[in-house]
Amino acid sequence: MRKLLFLLLAGIAISLTSCRNDFGFEPSTGGLEFSKDTVYLDTVFTNIGSSTYTLKVYNRSNKDISIPKIQLGKGLNSKYRIMVDGMTGDAGAQGKIFSNVELLAKDSLFIFVEVTSDVASANPTDFLYTDKIQFSNITGAPQTVELVTLIQDAYFIFPHRTQNADNTFTYEGINLGSDDANLPVTIVGSTLDHNDPINHDEYTWGNDKPYVIYGYALVPDNETLNVTSGARVHFHANSGLIIAKNGTLKINGLPSATHDPADLSKEVIFEGDRLEPDYSDVPGQWSAIINFSTLSNNVIEHLTLKNASVGILSNNLALTTDNSFTKFTIKDSQIYNCSNYGILGRTAQITADNLVINNSGQANVAATYGGTYNFTNCTFNNNWNSSKQAAIILNDYLETDTAYLVKPTTIAMTNCIVYGSNSTEISLEKKGNSFTTTFTNCLFKVNDLSSALIANTLYDSIRLEQNGNKKNINPKFKSIANNQMWPTEDLFAKVAPTAASPFDILNKPRNSTTTNIGAYQFIAN
Repeated sequence: MRKLLFLLLAGIAISLTSCRNDFGFEPSTGGLEFSKDTVYLDTVFTNIGSSTYTLKVYNRSNKDISIPKIQLGKGLNSKYRIMVDGMTGDAGAQGKIFSNVELLAKDSLFIFVEVTSDVASANPTDFLYTDKIQFSNITGAPQTVELVTLIQDAYFIFPHRTQNADNTFTYEGINLGSDDANLPVTIVGSTLDHNDPINHDEYTWGNDKPYVIYGYALVPDNETLNVTSGARVHFHANSGLIIAKNGTLKINGLPSATHDPADLSKEVIFEGDRLEPDYSDVPGQWSAIINFSTLSNNVIEHLTLKNASVGILSNNLALTTDNSFTKFTIKDSQIYNCSNYGILGRTAQITADNLVINNSGQANVAATYGGTYNFTNCTFNNNWNSSKQAAIILNDYLETDTAYLVKPTTIAMTNCIVYGSNSTEISLEKKGNSFTTTFTNCLFKVNDLSSALIANTLYDSIRLEQNGNKKNINPKFKSIANNQMWPTEDLFAKVAPTAASPFDILNKPRNSTTTNIGAYQFIAN
């Protein structure tokens, strides 16, 4: 009986199916609705592809329709590309023209939009490149959705490539010298040129238009890169800047005239090359400033660096066979959202004044394997979502597979804030006998009940609040998430600073009665 019932139901289903015609799609008469009437694609550099943007198209009617044609207004000449519900387009017109697109009643479809254009194709007055998506119908003019993006011109520095017989490419490389095993070290990149046929003198990065770096740009021995106030430098993924052992970097940013923390018009800015707002605070978009230089005239002033893997990496290429210090002086600068370190120094000599570093995957500053470090009126805060992160890591060694290599280390911190989301935000560890720390009038976040910390005498001046140091006072920063790292209350009465540089990071004057620790004077509003 059950078998007979099953056969009966199956027969009914087959008969119904055999009598049913395929969906009857009627030509569209218009009346489509859209999730937006204009798709604004965020600013892109000339000839660099955009992110993908989405438009949704709705058929609110009770009829299954066929849209005779969906196409870009400029047709095959358009710099935009679209994909319609996973379809790539008509043969020979992929990404541009789509014929007889079916859309069920009360249903919708997705259109994905991208653009790659150049300044020459944009409007010469406002550098906007525009087009439209046209949806034809059988009753009248096509419905349209506008497409708009701003095309920004730039200087491009990139390694040249040579096509091989098998259609692969060999890229220009930089010879960095030899490592500890005396083996040559090369990396994909290009050496800057005084007479580049397009960029002209690449040893001066000006502010007339941005610079975009692909691969690594090298400042070789006996050359100086000068970066002008107001310059904007954008690094592609896995790209960075390298200063050779006898090269020099001078970043010449200037303070803003308004004392407004949001005014970066005269700052130099280093960041990734994705200009969309969704990428504004994404860590790890590019590699690092890598400093091999042992010269004393490497100076960074008024730089905002963000979203790198390592903001500044300063170490010798041959760490065990070369005892010379790499050197940097950093003033009135900010480093934000690095996926590993804000500053990583190995056998380095770094002097920093009015430096702010906020949120790093491992540490804001890691001063390791020897060197001399002096930090004055600096703000180091780390709220990275990890139990292992720290604002500051200080040690005197390099760990290998077989041993700890140790070098003399001297560290001084004066009027600094070391804070963050973990219970202890400073790590102190030594393996040798020449490890000197001097902390004066600083504020530290530490777990003063930790037995390991109590047993480590390197923490005594912090834990016992000696030399004017204080612990676990919340500096109440304006907004850590937005990198607004000034205290919202006057800290002078809680942590009295010693003599400091006469101006803070915003060029506001300090004096004997109102000076705050950290990089910022107290901002009342």
